[in-house]
Order: sequence, then structure tokens, then C-alpha cells
Amino acid sequence: MSTLLLRLAAPMQSWGTSSKFDRRTTQMEPTRSGVIGMIAAAMGLSREASLALFKPLKFGVRIDQPGTIKKDFQMAHRENGSKSTTWVTYRYYLEDAVFLVGLEGSSEVLTELASAMRRPIYPLALGRRSCPPAGKLYLGIRDAGLVTALRQEAWQASPWYQRKARRQHISSLEIVRDAEPNENGYAVRDFPESFSQKRRLYHFRNVVREQVSLSQILGNANTENEQEVSTEHDPMALLEDDDVSIKSQNQ
Repeated sequence: MSTLLLRLAAPMQSWGTSSKFDRRTTQMEPTRSGVIGMIAAAMGLSREASLALFKPLKFGVRIDQPGTIKKDFQMAHRENGSKSTTWVTYRYYLEDAVFLVGLEGSSEVLTELASAMRRPIYPLALGRRSCPPAGKLYLGIRDAGLVTALRQEAWQASPWYQRKARRQHISSLEIVRDAEPNENGYAVRDFPESFSQKRRLYHFRNVVREQVSLSQILGNANTENEQEVSTEHDPMALLEDDDVSIKSQNQ
């Protein structure tokens, strides 16, 4: 089996599993449902589309740079005839987090997903539309299983955080992944069956947490895996072209 790797980094991210009504919380790491939703958007799938393609995939996250929880609030307003109601809603985000996400599956399926991530049809977001990704997103496909790939890939944290981690003598990173059939984990309602707005459906998945030595990651980092992966998708290209044409007309 092979593993597709993504680097999820942005000023703000939000990954909810139990958000309801006026309080939208976030997990401390990306969720399977959130990442699958992002890839489905890259593929141009509708909310009514089948998610059968994603079911066999194994999912895991390495927390390379833990985020800080930030709380935001919004005022909601509703008019009902002569009555007016106003209330406060809360949104929680992860600030300055960086994650390494892995999806293990067949080479054929991962190649299809990789093509979509390099040329996304819809704009991508890290949990919410207000959280676009920053920097390199798609890292490539590794010829290794999920656990091996997460343990061997280069440290993706920002340079400032790496310096901070060394000063604070941080010696390990946490991996959160799908449990194997013979492993004891804990259940999370985070296995998407349908994103349909008529009937969203999520099942439970078994999750385990483990530590990986930072010295092992730094020692195993393959320089070949650190090469830049080009992308043909530039959402600002049209704006730049318009700007050039306007300047040429004004000259």
C-alpha cells in the first residue's frame, strides 16, 4: 500500500466533530470527515455524491506544530413579523497549527486524489471556508504504509516553531490515526457516509494516539521527499492578468 501526504497549515483552522447550533467547536487536529470533504471539493464532487471511494482509506495525522485555541463570536439576527431576536454564536479555531496528514490506500485511488489536490476544482479550506490553506499543501505519494510514512516524513513545522521546540527540549510528536483491528482505542463520530444537506451521516471510527521521537524523524527525513511539487492551479492568475491589462490601457 501507498500513502498520500498533505501538509495542512494556515493562520486559522477549524475541525469540528460535534458542533451544533450556536457553538462551533474544533478538535486539536484535523478530522477524517474534514479532510475527506476538502478532497471531495478538490475533485468537484457534489454533496450528494457517493463517498464509497474514500471508505477503504486509512487516515492519520501527525501534529507537527500544535495550534492555540481562539474563540470568536458572531451576532445572529432573526426577524419574525413584528418581533426581532438577536443572540450570540461562538466559533472556535486553531491558530498557527501545522499538521502532516496521511491517507493510505491503493496507488490507483491515491493517484486520482493527488491529481485533484494539485488541480482543485473548488477552492480548498481547512475545516471552514474562512480558513484557506497556506504554503505547500500536497507533499506527494510515499511507497510506504500510513504509520511508516507518518514516522519518516520530514518535520513540517514552521522555522520559528522548530527553534522554539529545540529551546524547550520537545523530544516527540503525537500521531493520531485509525486503530488497527487488534488495537484498543477510543471512538470518534468522524467517519463520513454522506455530506448531503438533506441527511448528513457520520459513523464512529476507532482512534489511537501514539508518540514518535523527533530525533527519529530528523534522522529518517529523506531529502528526496522535500522536493517542491508544482501545481497548475493559481486562483490569482486571472486577477493578475486583469491588472496587467488595466495598466497597459492606462499607459
